[in-house]
Amino acid sequence: MKLSYKAILMSLFVLSFSLGSIGCEKEGPAEQAGQTVDRTVEKTGDKMEDIKDAATK
Repeated sequence: MKLSYKAILMSLFVLSFSLGSIGCEKEGPAEQAGQTVDRTVEKTGDKMEDIKDAATK
């Protein structure tokens, strides 16, 4: 249960950061915003794996 709580908390943190970053980004092509979201999602996945690994050790 604690893993789920930590994972949800981390996901919300990363999501709020990514949305804030996109809002503050200078105007540019939609591709740049999409790339930012893609990178953020990838980092979130990496963090989730780290949390999972730490919980199983």
